[in-house]
Amino acid sequence: QVQLGESGGGLVQAGESLKLSCAASGSTHVLNNFGWYRQAPGKQRELVATIRNDGSTNYQDSVKYAESVKGRFTISRDNAKNTVYLQMYSLKPEDTAVYYCNAGDGMFEYWGQGTRVTVSS
Repeated sequence: QVQLGESGGGLVQAGESLKLSCAASGSTHVLNNFGWYRQAPGKQRELVATIRNDGSTNYQDSVKYAESVKGRFTISRDNAKNTVYLQMYSLKPEDTAVYYCNAGDGMFEYWGQGTRVTVSS
């Protein structure tokens, strides 16, 4: 079993930065992919960024971003701390959402409770 806990959300002004953290606990050794998703009010949950290491790329991390955040957001992880980060720069009001951490082991997916990010104009 895996537990995920997000932190780092808050209220910022447009153009500012935030760094989200997702700490994993439990059977973290089976996890090979992590992601950040977000859900804005009245909208469906959408992928923001993923980082994957499943052996398909010579065990190098493979990252992917939504077009809307490319060049502004960076996903990274610290394996020693079992933590995944989402560094967000140049935030826009349209980035306002609840951000969820996701992790998987190829068979099961796990979700955190979410952390709210509000960007004022």
